[in-house]
Amino acid sequence: MTKIGMKPTKTFARVKCPECESETIVFVSAKTTVYCLNDECKTVLAVPKGGKAEIKGEIVELLA
Repeated sequence: MTKIGMKPTKTFARVKCPECESETIVFVSAKTTVYCLNDECKTVLAVPKGGKAEIKGEIVELLA
C-alpha cells in the first residue's frame, strides 16, 4: 500500500554496457550476477552486494 505523497521506489535501471554499448534492464537489488545480453559481449553489468547490486555500466534511466 502506498501512502499519499510517497514516491514509488525505483527498482529497475536501464544500463548501458561499457563494452558494446547495448542497453539491458537490470533489477537494482539483483541477487545474482547480471551479464550483458549481447551474445558476443557477456560483460558483467551488475554484481550483488548485500542489499543493492553494484552496477558496472552507465545507468541511462531509472524505471519504476
